[in-house]
Amino acid sequence: MNPEARARELLCQPRAWLDRLGEAWLVRSGPDRRRRPLLRIDTLVAQALQREPGLLPRAEGGWVLAGCHRDAGPGRILGQATITAPDGRSATVTVNRGESPIAWLARRKGIDGRPYLDPTEVAAAERLRDDFEQAGAGGRVTMDWMAPARDRTARGPGHLPPAGAARWRVRRALGDVGPGLGEMLVEVCLHGSALQAAERSLGLPARTGKVRLKLALERLARHYRMI
Repeated sequence: MNPEARARELLCQPRAWLDRLGEAWLVRSGPDRRRRPLLRIDTLVAQALQREPGLLPRAEGGWVLAGCHRDAGPGRILGQATITAPDGRSATVTVNRGESPIAWLARRKGIDGRPYLDPTEVAAAERLRDDFEQAGAGGRVTMDWMAPARDRTARGPGHLPPAGAARWRVRRALGDVGPGLGEMLVEVCLHGSALQAAERSLGLPARTGKVRLKLALERLARHYRMI
């Protein structure tokens, strides 16, 4: 196992963290520097860890590896945030502080050398996410977003409060995408799940999420009249 892979493996263990001593970088275990380091790495390996998945400052000094969580993956830097739900109550939730799975996929290329997601699909995903955030629903992960959007006035959501109108737009968009695909958008675009985590949550076969996500984004872009 090369030093980078070994460092990643060790840093995903409970209480493991990265320390710096001069030009040396040390992987440590435990709350302080009294224990002997688990591994010594050079600056190039530390820089590789910083690029992906990233390093987060540690309150006691040093850094921890971002995204060490069972649902973590590329672009998943998990942390805690306090949100205010539409009913006015506050809650502490796990959020993704890093690059979104959509942005990560947009940078990846297929065997033909072209990006897996085109700019229109990325823009559609961002628009859906914007409405989700305007709805103030970041912590309401149990909400049934696939429920049909219901107009509360004869002219649709125009007279609803901003958060209510945003929720209406999200539900309407997901309804147009349709069942079987809309759920993938909920997991990846709204909840920030990595593809592997979305597949597990939806009971899908491994490595099928990417194709389903792309088809869902194509339908979403059509809903927004981007294509």
